[in-house]
Amino acid sequence: MKTVRFHEFGSAEVLRHEVVDRPVPGSGQVLVRVAATSFNPVDDHIRAGALAEMIPITLPYVPGIDLAGTVKELGAEVTGFEVGDQVVAMLPLDTAGAAAEYAVVPAECLAAAPRTIELADAAALPLTGLAAWQTAFELAELKSGQSVLVNGAGGGVGSLVVQLAVDAGAKVTAVDTGQHAERLRGYGAHQVLGPLDLAAGAAAVGGPFDAVVNHVRVSPDELAQLTAYVTDGGVAASTAGPIPEDPARGVRSANLFVRPHGAQLAELVGKVDAGTVRIHVAAHRAVTDLAAVHAEAGAGRLPGKTVILAP
Repeated sequence: MKTVRFHEFGSAEVLRHEVVDRPVPGSGQVLVRVAATSFNPVDDHIRAGALAEMIPITLPYVPGIDLAGTVKELGAEVTGFEVGDQVVAMLPLDTAGAAAEYAVVPAECLAAAPRTIELADAAALPLTGLAAWQTAFELAELKSGQSVLVNGAGGGVGSLVVQLAVDAGAKVTAVDTGQHAERLRGYGAHQVLGPLDLAAGAAAVGGPFDAVVNHVRVSPDELAQLTAYVTDGGVAASTAGPIPEDPARGVRSANLFVRPHGAQLAELVGKVDAGTVRIHVAAHRAVTDLAAVHAEAGAGRLPGKTVILAP
């Protein structure tokens, strides 16, 4: 089968197009004919070796953590799926493998694909969706009636946190650049603001908030300023570095390390099909462009969530 993989860490140039044997599913695994994967910033960090200690991988490594495709073959002891089913999955970070014609997937990572969108576009959901779900409900523990500030609300994860929070009944203040404002209002955000002036304080933006969810990579000093945006007894959750706690006020902090979870992914798929969660795809690219996509992302030129179409 055709695949893209790298044999050593480095720049986007280490990505090679190769032909390898088609994998065979073992017990508890499913072979999926890949329709698409998508690019996530963590793909760039893994390829560059920046996460080698945190996420040990075996070389050569096939990137592609998100997967949308069709079940081709079932391994032993797999139940709940049939050959021909359309499925989505977040693959384990240390193995990935969706930048290929076929991928072997642990069955517990799989969920039925959304029925209301194109299968390829569904590849934009798994990692960002699970990151949003785990941030909103496991870390921030969002509930109806709470107020939440989402910093970096226009990005892949932030957009989904906004929608999940609105659907849960929270009052959302979404913060990002103006290019995302109309889309964020369409998601139901109560208030949409431009980038924060942290020195102005929480009151300037309607805070403090029951929860602050941060997706913007800023300095440690700026992360520390976000603590004051959380009300007493509230929570600061982040995907971009830890926000300090304030024990004197009962403010706790949590930082995300996203993990595959088929049942949570199935919940997200249900919300997509119900229309309460929308996926924003900025671009579609062929897997033959994967090195260029990595290079453009590293240079800050990627337009947003990019779906990578399989060979």
